[in-house]
Amino acid sequence: MSDSYWFRTGEATVFSSEGQGTDAMPEILIGDVKGPAGHAFANLMGQTEGHTRMFAIRACNQQVRPATIIVPKVTIKSSAYVNLLGGPVQSAVADAVIDCVADGVIPRLQANELCIIAMLWIDPACASNPNLDRKDLYRTNYEAMKLAIQRAMSNSPSIEELIANRHKISHEMYDPETGESQW
Repeated sequence: MSDSYWFRTGEATVFSSEGQGTDAMPEILIGDVKGPAGHAFANLMGQTEGHTRMFAIRACNQQVRPATIIVPKVTIKSSAYVNLLGGPVQSAVADAVIDCVADGVIPRLQANELCIIAMLWIDPACASNPNLDRKDLYRTNYEAMKLAIQRAMSNSPSIEELIANRHKISHEMYDPETGESQW
């Protein structure tokens, strides 16, 4: 196993269709199951109240490889939220992982030697939205997870890109010049 997959991180944001609130913002860690990523993965196997963790599965008896654990960023307060996490979001994450293996982004021969921790955010308002577009929730999480994996595996953005953009790009939620939210 190459050290190049010892500890890789990635993130992505994919915005929802108009008015849906189904934005996806996964933050992931990919690494060797025998290294620090594997230790972190194993430590996440326990449950904590309000933060139900689950494996990414495509269907019953179809856990994806690399083994992927989904960790919610928001405290779960309803079964409706669990149904979104364990339904369209879990399905999207699982499909993205498998497609990244199929596309060669994750080396197929290392699929059993790597693990992924995926911290996921679902807007709590989605759980109480009777008009929620579950297909859009799937789409945003699928696209964002694929992009986060691609970024992790390619060490993107590069340090050169980060330095070049340091004074050109502001955080979407905070403008350091004004101290205000940009949303």
